[in-house]
Amino acid sequence: MDFLRIIYIGTVAFSKAILETLLRCGANIVGVVTQSDSLINSDFVDLSISCKTNTIPFIYSTNVNDVHEINWIRNLNPDIICCFGWSRKLNSEVLQCAKLGTIGFHPAKLPQNRGRHPIIWALALGLKETASTFFFMNEQIDAGDILSQQDILIEYKDTAETLYQKIIYTAERQVQEFFPTLINKSYKRIPQDDHHTNYWRKRSYRDGKIDFRMSSRSIYNLVRALSHPYPGAYVSWRQKDVHIWKVEEVNIDMPNSEPGKMIDSYDSSILVKTGDGGILITHHGFEKLPLKGTYFL
Repeated sequence: MDFLRIIYIGTVAFSKAILETLLRCGANIVGVVTQSDSLINSDFVDLSISCKTNTIPFIYSTNVNDVHEINWIRNLNPDIICCFGWSRKLNSEVLQCAKLGTIGFHPAKLPQNRGRHPIIWALALGLKETASTFFFMNEQIDAGDILSQQDILIEYKDTAETLYQKIIYTAERQVQEFFPTLINKSYKRIPQDDHHTNYWRKRSYRDGKIDFRMSSRSIYNLVRALSHPYPGAYVSWRQKDVHIWKVEEVNIDMPNSEPGKMIDSYDSSILVKTGDGGILITHHGFEKLPLKGTYFL
């Protein structure tokens, strides 16, 4: 039987999936820190429902580094803290509350691609591969020793939603594998090589605007990167932002047409000239289709 005392911190769909996986593994979750709502997490989930179902003490927090939260965690005497899906950095006082350490998660192939929005950037940049990585957290961002890492293939048809699900599936299998090693203390810590790292920045709202001077592939990657559960790429039309959810690359030879010009429409789809071809917008937020010849600037 597992006697490790675990504090769990999280507030997104991934957090919920891994919490339930740990519970199925027989983990002794002695407390959960979550949120009642969130303005920054498109995939927000309130973990209190799972806590009530499994009779687990929980608190709501907007800043886990506050004195009240730290005392609450410390009083529960955790062996391990699991922080999966929490947008704010944990300070040294929180990290030191757990005897064996605090385990974090980053959906990238650490030490590469530390930082913000790893699913979005991986797709927007057209990467062919990412990873699911559990690591021991320290005061640096995504820099601690690796506990478990599994590569994940990114396919052309993957969207943010399908890649998110691949990551959950992979992470669930990893937890089932490494959790017993935490119990019997046979786990290994693999240091990261800081000479082979980079940091992704925080995405801004303006990063989601489609610039049709870009290549068709770049636009395709941007749209799939920001599709559900994220807020969506967008175009500006009639002084409004219209969200674009799905597009297709189209080969068209129209060297005398400017990027951003609407070439034609087909049922509810819109063909727009890009920097090197065309993009067919198939899923969008237009209430009424623009007229042929419209320019998206």
